[in-house]
Formats: sequence, structure tokens, C-alpha cells
Amino acid sequence: MTSSPYTVADVMTTEVLAVTPSTGFKDIAAALERRKVTALPVIEGEGRVVGVVSEADLLPKEEFHEHRPGLVEGVRRLGDTAKAGSTLAEQLMTTPAVTIRPDATLPQAARLMARRHVKRLPVVDADGTLMGIVSRADLLKVFLRTDEELTAEIRESVVERLFPLSHASVTVTVEHGVATLSGRVRDRDLIPVAERLARSVEGVVDVHCRLAAGDAPG
Repeated sequence: MTSSPYTVADVMTTEVLAVTPSTGFKDIAAALERRKVTALPVIEGEGRVVGVVSEADLLPKEEFHEHRPGLVEGVRRLGDTAKAGSTLAEQLMTTPAVTIRPDATLPQAARLMARRHVKRLPVVDADGTLMGIVSRADLLKVFLRTDEELTAEIRESVVERLFPLSHASVTVTVEHGVATLSGRVRDRDLIPVAERLARSVEGVVDVHCRLAAGDAPG
């Protein structure tokens, strides 16, 4: 058992479908549909990620299929109109790709997705070589941990470490991811620390801290 934060490497998908810069429009669309994903990394050479091509990159071709934009709209949406006339991944892709390293924590990945408005991140090594993909759904995998796992980790990594003399008087229960800490401990100042650390355990949904200060039995 470990209290180390989960990293991207712990939850990412390693079997990744990627396309090359020369992959054609219809093959990209077919790959997105076949894998039921919204974006694919574009790689060259021995797997270096050079971009990402998504459904959003393909949509301008459909949007402008029946009409061409006017001068003002064409200038305002220069990138979209260019993609509408493109047929290869290297012309359609968004570059540089927004990527993440495998040792990044899950909160770091979540913040990057939110800040850059993406749903999936290619995971790359120091050389930019593709190692996997992490999605929003992958970040939620930690919430599939069982209540028993969470109870054991909170007791070992939080209660026993913070309260070596009074940990036996502390009860830890977890139901549906919600942890409850109750009992008496000797150091009042450590109670908010215990709540914060319990809340930081991967997979915990919420924490109810009912610890009180006082002489613990035994």
C-alpha cells in the first residue's frame, strides 16, 4: 500500500491508435468512428507526437460543404476555412499538440485539460515519443477504488502516521467513497491536518471529520 499520488501512468491507456501526417481525411474519420474517440495523435518517425487531429478539425469540411464563407467570415475563420479544403492529417491537425508526461499527477492532468479545453492528452516521454493517452474518463478511474481500499489507506497513511499514540481510538469508515473519521486524539492541532490528508487520498469523494481532542483510552 502506498500514499503516493496516482500519476497519469497509473490510469492512461497504452494501446493507442495514431495516424501519420499523410493519413487521409476519410481514414481519419473512419478511425475516430471505429475507436469511438474524439481525437487521435499524429505521429512521425519512431512515434514522436507532432499534433492531434480531432472531430472539430474535420467538421469545417461538412460545415462549408454547401456554401463558401463570405469575405468577412473567411477572414475571421481563416483556420477553419483552410481546414475545409484540406485532405491530410498534417493539414488538419492542431499543432503543437497539448501533451503530458507520465509522471504528472491526476490533478495536473485535469487542470491542463480544463485550461486547454481538451478531452484527451497524448502521454509522451522526454523525447516527445507517444506512450499512451489519458482521457477525462481515465482520470475518474480512481473513484472505482473500493471502500475497503480507501479505509485501509486512510488508516495506514493518515491516522497511524499522525496519531501514533492514539490511533487505536480512531475509527475510520468509508461508504460509497465518503470517509468518516471519529474518536478522540491527543493533539487538537492535527485534527484539520487529518481531514485534509484524508480528503487528498485518491478516490475519496468527501470526508466527515468527527475527531475530538482529549485523552484517548489506552
